[in-house]
Amino acid sequence: MKHRGMIHIHLVVSDLERSQKFYEDAFGLKAILRHEEERMVFLQTPGVGDVLTLREGSGDEVGQRGGIDHFGFPLVDANDLDQAIREVEAAGGTLLEKSEIGGGLPTAFLADPDGYRIQI
Repeated sequence: MKHRGMIHIHLVVSDLERSQKFYEDAFGLKAILRHEEERMVFLQTPGVGDVLTLREGSGDEVGQRGGIDHFGFPLVDANDLDQAIREVEAAGGTLLEKSEIGGGLPTAFLADPDGYRIQI
């Protein structure tokens, strides 16, 4: 199989506008397509091919990981971790854990407004 890599993740959220604002404010994503009738928005990191789709849902489907533990946004400079944490918290996220991985590389896990875990 030949492919171009994974570029898409789809999250079910409880409040589409709140979640869109969170990912725009915390990670600089920009809306590239919106389906009002389906209550969906497609967000993308400027200059990169990744896509995060948010769909408004309700009940049990919101915030459920279904076996997926987290997804990540790698920082260009690991020294920016504390500032990145502050930006995510200011946008409505919650710090869950700050630690080190692989030989002392700093990392953090945060939760978005619906509880999805994000690693930076």
